[in-house]
Amino acid sequence: MERGIFLKILAVLTLAVLVFFSLQMLDALDRLRFSVETLSGRVAALETGRSLSAGSAAAVAVPPPAGGGFANLEFFDPAAVPGGRMVTSIGADSGILNPLLANEATSALFAGLTNASLAERNYGDPAEFQGVLAEEWSASLDHLTYRIKLRDNIFWHDFTDPETGREYRAVPVTAADFKFYIDTIRNPDVNCAPLRQFYAGLDRVEVVSDREFIVVWREPYFRTFELTMGMQPLPRHFYWPDRNVPFDGKKFNDDHLRNEMLVGCGPYRMKSRVRNQRTVFERNERYVGVAFGAAPSLQYLVFEVVPHANTAFQMLLAGSLDWLRLSPDQWRTRTGGPEFAEKTGKLRRYSVPQLAYRFIGWNMRRPLFASAKVRNAMTMLVDREKILADVYYGLGKIVSGPFYIGSPACDPAVRPLPFDPERARELLAEEGWRDTDGDGVLDRDGRPFEFVVVYPADAPGYEQILTIVRDGMAKAGVVMKMQAFEWSVMLQKLDGRDFDAAILGWQMSYEQDPYQLWHSSQSEEPSGSNLVGFRNPEGDRLIEAIRREFDPAKRNLLCNEFHRLIHAEQPYTFLVAPDSLNAVAARYRNFRIFNFPVTLLPSAPLDLLWTPPAEQLRMP
Repeated sequence: MERGIFLKILAVLTLAVLVFFSLQMLDALDRLRFSVETLSGRVAALETGRSLSAGSAAAVAVPPPAGGGFANLEFFDPAAVPGGRMVTSIGADSGILNPLLANEATSALFAGLTNASLAERNYGDPAEFQGVLAEEWSASLDHLTYRIKLRDNIFWHDFTDPETGREYRAVPVTAADFKFYIDTIRNPDVNCAPLRQFYAGLDRVEVVSDREFIVVWREPYFRTFELTMGMQPLPRHFYWPDRNVPFDGKKFNDDHLRNEMLVGCGPYRMKSRVRNQRTVFERNERYVGVAFGAAPSLQYLVFEVVPHANTAFQMLLAGSLDWLRLSPDQWRTRTGGPEFAEKTGKLRRYSVPQLAYRFIGWNMRRPLFASAKVRNAMTMLVDREKILADVYYGLGKIVSGPFYIGSPACDPAVRPLPFDPERARELLAEEGWRDTDGDGVLDRDGRPFEFVVVYPADAPGYEQILTIVRDGMAKAGVVMKMQAFEWSVMLQKLDGRDFDAAILGWQMSYEQDPYQLWHSSQSEEPSGSNLVGFRNPEGDRLIEAIRREFDPAKRNLLCNEFHRLIHAEQPYTFLVAPDSLNAVAARYRNFRIFNFPVTLLPSAPLDLLWTPPAEQLRMP
């Protein structure tokens, strides 16, 4: 399902808490459709009180964070000098850039760079929220009402209206822009179903003044604080320039001129873009964090479209790229040269766990995969040990369920099913699948057991994984075929549920809510994330209980129970949670690695980096 990575990206993530389908889904789709990963709060820790407004529940005040009152200020280097650049690559360009409509990772990433949220997680302690656009906030004891006060001097990026030619300069961000964000998400004509479901329990946003507003939720949900503080403003003057006419959600969807632009209030502004070649972002000197010493130092961020991994690696070695996510093969076989020498090399490599996993999803709408016994058999025909060893070179962990393997939500007693073709064949026989004609292929009622797995053509490693899977299937007389699609076509097949099985990946959030991926109500949602059509009354009961439980220990026990149910049903064959493998130019100062992926560079925040003037390189 899912920016700081997450707050800066939440609106687009929650875009989401959790998805992408492919490596791209993971690297960035990981952020929009399912990206509500950004803020998960210490709601229960808020203590001391003052009232919110007449008639509201008793409230607790949340003081500004220590260290000057701005998120993660403690990690910025006071000696940092502005200037320089970072050049990285993306495998494919984004589609539309509208942060509410985009459903793939690159768009979410770009939107996260250009906008900001009310608060974001502390890099060192992700359970702590610190203000970005919010100066202070208070919360009711029932977790339903939040009052937000914005900082002063928050401005939208300057832009020229693509239709009228009118210039907008130094337009302030107001509380009405946050209300517009929520109103637009909740507009049924706007194509943002994955994001809309996160705010299904929100009742209203009340504007008190230009700098204050109140967010009221209808029903208890353990992520109300996270979702509230993860809100990002949406520029009314850009998307709704003529407020003398009603807002048109369908026009919002189809406004191609505006949906090719990005207007935000974040640390970077989009400077230029050549579709399918390069997108350049420039440091926003009006960003509110500048006044606090909590703004990025790098002047330019450049994203080169490089479809081929080997080409990107050669560009890294040549100095044309400053950062690159490495494949396991590149990490193992191509980082032993002098460029990566510990003290003298121009590049450094680093590896961190990833809040993500790969999986094969079985489309349960298809009769072939309607039976849990069949799905269990499918998992027993997948040699995950071999996949981890041969594809990932051991750089990751085999997973058994939908929760991060290091999280208390994940039940450690649930062990991945073994690779066992003999037992798989027994299970299939119990469902009537036998080789009745002696051709080596199982059949039932005259139909062979045959299916197709679809996968993104530009996702490294998937073909290699599926080749291993296909060999395992053949050991039990199952015929598996593979079909690759360009990502835009892949999305159409997924959204149309036009597949037997699909190999994909999900990015997970710090606080995990299984609703988006697994609740029955999401199984037929257009473009929703319950791709495989999982419908289970007991699963729904657990999911709904998880969402209402504010006590983390009790909520984790419910998650453990849900983990066990998913393991029994096997709607996915969970594969591997791969490590994030990266290379970055050694000239960057203040390089820090934290315990959680927090921004563009997983667990190594981009906004903290800087280079001395003598080592600053110009934009290519």
